[in-house]
Amino acid sequence: MKLLTTTFAALLCSASIAGACEITLRSSDTHPDGYPTVEGVKAMAAEVQEKTGGRICIEVFPSSQLGEEKDTIEQTQFGVIDMVRASFGSFNDIVPVTQTLSLPYLFTSPEHQHAVLDGPIGAEIAEDFAERDLIALAYYDGGARSFYNSQKPIRTVDDLKGMKFRVMQNDVFVDMMAALGANATPMPYGEVYSSIQTGVIDGAENNYPSYDSSGHAEVAKYFTLDQHLMVPELVAVSKASWEKLTPEDQEIMRTAARNSATLQRRLWADQEKASEEKVIAAGAEIVKDVDKTAFIEAMAPVYAKYVTTPEAQDLVKRVQETR
Repeated sequence: MKLLTTTFAALLCSASIAGACEITLRSSDTHPDGYPTVEGVKAMAAEVQEKTGGRICIEVFPSSQLGEEKDTIEQTQFGVIDMVRASFGSFNDIVPVTQTLSLPYLFTSPEHQHAVLDGPIGAEIAEDFAERDLIALAYYDGGARSFYNSQKPIRTVDDLKGMKFRVMQNDVFVDMMAALGANATPMPYGEVYSSIQTGVIDGAENNYPSYDSSGHAEVAKYFTLDQHLMVPELVAVSKASWEKLTPEDQEIMRTAARNSATLQRRLWADQEKASEEKVIAAGAEIVKDVDKTAFIEAMAPVYAKYVTTPEAQDLVKRVQETR
């Protein structure tokens, strides 16, 4: 009886707080409930609600309930949706600087990426988003993509030569594989397992959680931790919704967003660790002694093709110099 009474009281308290919301912001995410990005925005929502005494509530809609990333980004620009969590890759056509920051081997580690985005460069990028009616609040971790295959351990660029890897249908990815001496084979994600199993391709590339959840570790046991691609995630709020808030409430939102980024990055690291342990237990071989410098140097022709303006060249230089 005491437990029921306590639960009922908690429900009444929750309902009371929800009823007190003067402003309710709708936030979209394509990932399922429980995913690190979703939990990050939920944590931000809880802090904002607490610090505003329940006046501002953020309602999180996971699992693409409000649409896919590109659609929800556009709706957020127009103020139809208040907030969105999306990958930098989905902003490429809207905020050009995001394409530069999605280049292979630009970030040498998750820590390097965090240092860049949490510093002056991250602040500059936020200004570019503001020009497109989006207020950047927090940069989340989207993980690092690495190569995995069914044939052999890959430690050097030479080990990749002639091998066939599935990549997303993306010109930069295709050119990246060519620069490494491998053959890019764009195909739907759902065909990768059987294609590795039957020898149509030798391998693919993705992060630990995807390598685990897709079952690819069963047919491609060699995972090379080269971390060739680290595409940031962004939490942004519509400029129209943002301008309705007082400066004090805006600061509460910014602080809560920064705190949520710290949590989200930790949750992502935990998820990666759990997936790594799982695939190792299942027999995967994780190759960590990689000649990463050689991989980075092999990207010269890719950068020459895609980093053509003085502004982009300066940005790449400053990112590489960030410690």
